[in-house]
Amino acid sequence: MTPSAEPAQGNHRATYRDVLAEPRFRLLFSTRAVSITADALRITTFSVLVFSSTGSALLSAVAFGIGFIPQLLGSLLLGSLADRLPPRALITGGYASTGATALLLALVRMPVAASLGVVALVSLASPVFHGASSRLVAQSLEGDAYVLGRSLNNIAGAGAQLFGLALGGTAVAALGPRRALAVSAVLYLGCALAIRIRLPRLPQLQLGTFGGIPSSAGGDNGAIRASVQSAGLLLRGRTVRRLMLAQWLPVAFVAGAEGLIVAYAGERHFAPGWYAVQMGCLPVGMLVGDLLVGRLLQPPTRERLVVPLVALAGLPLIGFAAEPGVGVSSCLLLVSGLGYAYGLGLQRPFLDALPQDGQGQAFGLLGSGSMTLQGFGPVCLGLAAAGIGTGGAIALAGGAVALTAGWILTWHLPTPPAPSRTNERGLGGGLEHL
Repeated sequence: MTPSAEPAQGNHRATYRDVLAEPRFRLLFSTRAVSITADALRITTFSVLVFSSTGSALLSAVAFGIGFIPQLLGSLLLGSLADRLPPRALITGGYASTGATALLLALVRMPVAASLGVVALVSLASPVFHGASSRLVAQSLEGDAYVLGRSLNNIAGAGAQLFGLALGGTAVAALGPRRALAVSAVLYLGCALAIRIRLPRLPQLQLGTFGGIPSSAGGDNGAIRASVQSAGLLLRGRTVRRLMLAQWLPVAFVAGAEGLIVAYAGERHFAPGWYAVQMGCLPVGMLVGDLLVGRLLQPPTRERLVVPLVALAGLPLIGFAAEPGVGVSSCLLLVSGLGYAYGLGLQRPFLDALPQDGQGQAFGLLGSGSMTLQGFGPVCLGLAAAGIGTGGAIALAGGAVALTAGWILTWHLPTPPAPSRTNERGLGGGLEHL
């Protein structure tokens, strides 16, 4: 089923019940929630394992972010496979390979450099199976149902992240880091099994050319060449590029601020454990914001509120320049999290701007770019904090988000949806008007 952008459908407000009634989405949604729980458990536990082995805070931080940074490279080199290979095999293989990696880390005592290399290598392929999954969601849900599907994924992602962090602390305390990694491996492998059994065998798209790039180019070199060239075509399209940057930049700046919360709590001498409460405020705000904006607002209203919500994500963080106490700073983070709902107003325009035969790669590029920038954000703001303090660096991140809102205002003009030409044509034709 191909998403439709007809005006009547686009302005109809769907419900979460409508979205969850779609069996394919329900399967992808539930396995994704479990995998995010496993991600949070694996990432934090691996970081603890590295720190316990080396005593190095730097290596522990590298272990925390090593799975994020290579993803953009993987999307650029391999992203076209999300549209060229059967989705069931890709998604099953993605969960299985991640689970096997967690199990390897749990069972084999490798040098730290080798374990970091294994995690980085497997993360190169993550954009491929995430892109295939996102493409299936876009094909399964139409109009506002697609936007609410993204909203449900955001809500479940925030909840699963919180649960995974809590589970990680409990599992490490009760089982030790290696057995906790084995628990995450079991969760991943359970997701792989569910997809393999319950997702129908669906063929890859039958493509002719992808922006002039033959889809039949064989071999690894052909896949890499097609991925690089088609990613370049996507990013050269002004509309797609702007919409990607609008979804990347605010999240990257806020993630950088989030990475300084532990240091801020330490500098302010907050009571032990309060940093964890503060770190939980952002995902709680995200969950509430997505629920309210997704459930209560009409589609055109969501699109009109993109700029105010981006500003809401950034302006509270500027208050950290005054170095507030634990109560005020927690409230500021909570309010900032509410602004994350701005992304819902960009989902339909982004989908409408994509060619049908490039959706998988575009979604993979969107996700991998976001993850990579979230990996670099804390590093850049950490360097800034060395000069202006953590409160000043968090405020700097908030100011950058506010400036991004101003940039979006210069070009984001919500309009009623029109029939999508890009879903009817190949990439070469679909990008001509961007």
